[in-house]
Amino acid sequence: MKKILLTISALGTLLSAGDLLVKITKDIPEVKINDSGVTVNIKRIQDTANRLTDDFAKTSRLCPPHCIPKIQIENGIKTIGELELIDFIKNKVYKKKGILVDARLKEFYVLETIPGAINIPFTIAEVKSKKVTDSLFKALGAKVKPDGSYDFTNAKDLAIFCSGLWCSASVRLAKSLAAKGYPKDKIVWYRGGLQAWKLLGLTTVIHKAIKASN
Repeated sequence: MKKILLTISALGTLLSAGDLLVKITKDIPEVKINDSGVTVNIKRIQDTANRLTDDFAKTSRLCPPHCIPKIQIENGIKTIGELELIDFIKNKVYKKKGILVDARLKEFYVLETIPGAINIPFTIAEVKSKKVTDSLFKALGAKVKPDGSYDFTNAKDLAIFCSGLWCSASVRLAKSLAAKGYPKDKIVWYRGGLQAWKLLGLTTVIHKAIKASN
């Protein structure tokens, strides 16, 4: 059974939304999201002394491959920050009008991700197979026409992210989807990724328990 990652301090769990000391904005204390059938409240850690202690605390990685991308990865694909992503989760994902996509490999996705996210590894979109692309686009709401082209009228809006600024998975997925015809105006890119999300103390979830070593 999926377990919720304990990114909210004990103090935060005892406070109601109106009493939270650390809100998302002064007008938004928290946001409710359905994550694989489980209701999760996205909020910030209430302990102002909290520090990142896991791998996301690292500030330097080899480049290449972990290089800093431009603020805009491609013309037509919008770059967003945390508040825009939270709005996307609230008004698109929660209402089933959009999909939040974790572009990392499954082995990383199951360990920790943003609430409401599904996993579409960037490697899938890079497969040079019309059959694979057809299946992927159908899953995202597009239709395959008799001539093999696509009807994106009802295709979902996508918000794509990965581990952080230094992670190329989300960039590669967004570019691959666009190159295969997915409308760029239906794609937004969360540049900060999971590292920036965690740095702000926002709620994350895990889909696989980590076994303690002996």
